[in-house]
Amino acid sequence: MKKPLTFLSLILLIPLGSMRAADPIRVLVWDEQQPQQKEAYGDRFLGETIAAHLEKQSGLSVKSGRLDEAEQGLSEVTLDATDVLIFWSHRRVKEQDDARMEAVVKRVLEGKLALIALHSAHWAKPFVRLMQERAKADARAQLPEAERPSAKIEFLNETPYYRGVKKDAPLTPSLARVGDAWQLTLPQCVFPAYRADGAPGHLHTLLPQHPIAAGLPAHWDIPQTEMYGEPFHVPAPDDVVFEEKWDKGEYFRSGLVWKVGQGRVFYFRPGHETYPVFQQAEPLRVLENAVRWMAKKPSSP
Repeated sequence: MKKPLTFLSLILLIPLGSMRAADPIRVLVWDEQQPQQKEAYGDRFLGETIAAHLEKQSGLSVKSGRLDEAEQGLSEVTLDATDVLIFWSHRRVKEQDDARMEAVVKRVLEGKLALIALHSAHWAKPFVRLMQERAKADARAQLPEAERPSAKIEFLNETPYYRGVKKDAPLTPSLARVGDAWQLTLPQCVFPAYRADGAPGHLHTLLPQHPIAAGLPAHWDIPQTEMYGEPFHVPAPDDVVFEEKWDKGEYFRSGLVWKVGQGRVFYFRPGHETYPVFQQAEPLRVLENAVRWMAKKPSSP
């Protein structure tokens, strides 16, 4: 007669890997580290402040990266050990090394990495390139089905950095037929108006059931922030999680989500290097929520 299995015997039959706690989400907070950030964040830079908060949260493994380090803090080894990249840049976009930024883009397209672009990172090279890739995919989907396999598409506006738009400028991206080919004007990734006067922004949670909005109130304010005014020249997002308004009447879609290739991109607008936006509980909660959700592989937009 066989002896009944004891509790210890049952435990020994369970594969060791299934008993381990889930692997932590690996987060890299990348920062241009502008000196002006010290006006708001004291002894730490903006990115270091975000990293210090996230590393206190359970299930996250957090590191910091910066422009002025070897391989701009985005080496192959570093990127291979990252699930979610939080990215801040502003004045030094043209110093971003194309090869390192394309390494980020490649991993997002393959679903190996997710990108969170903050505020002035609307012109960060990885964000721009991923918006271009999404615009290309959207454009092909708009073509007559019979033309898609062989259609010739010319891409315009491949380097949009530091060129503004007027409020009545044609929206980008835009697709037009010219002769026997198509022309796709790639997104400018900017907007016609901004004010760095520190006026409060009023956030509205448009999708309270979205994972990025978990625990956020329906309405919340940021006491000091820079204003950005619509229209934002980017591909139509899959989700608009937050909208922001100002007392002078401007508004902005301030939490946008796209599926790009096999990965996800999230743009979160609030910020400015001289205002302590990322010492406030609500923006930090947005980032934590985004990190946890974006680390999962998307199956659909």
